[in-house]
Amino acid sequence: MRCEVCGKKIHGKPVKALIEGAKLTVCNVCAKYGTIVQEEPKPQLPPQLKSEAKISKQKVSVAVKSQKIEEISLELVDDYDVRVRRAREKLGLTHEELGKRINEKVSVLKKIETRKIKPDNKLAAKLEHALRIKLLVPASEGNVTETPTPKQPSHALTLGDLIRLGSEEAEEKT
Repeated sequence: MRCEVCGKKIHGKPVKALIEGAKLTVCNVCAKYGTIVQEEPKPQLPPQLKSEAKISKQKVSVAVKSQKIEEISLELVDDYDVRVRRAREKLGLTHEELGKRINEKVSVLKKIETRKIKPDNKLAAKLEHALRIKLLVPASEGNVTETPTPKQPSHALTLGDLIRLGSEEAEEKT
């Protein structure tokens, strides 16, 4: 191990010293440039408490992961601009007052109300809370509707099917 002040190899036990506000590992010679700091040993937990601590850490990480999933599955309503403007006016707030309440720039709020920008989930959540409105809704799944095509075969199209379709269209035109 080397001294963090002089760079020489430390012979013997290294010393922790507070030198100009920084806690450094130094040799006995450089320790005189600061005040020696006595490190208290970390208390050891009994084995049964260690396992409980690990479990509580796992619970926290699971909670954080589920919160991220929830954020991803939320989407902004289509008429967010109208909702924000109406709620702000209903509460009698100016752009400046609302900006101070949610710690956001006035220009951003004006651009949201004119649909020039779309608020991200974090900003939408701040607006929801301040204006007491709903801007984020659960993402709709499976809203894609398939439009039926005329004469849609139940199997995949082959080259012969395409030729027949082409000749049928040609006959219809004549």
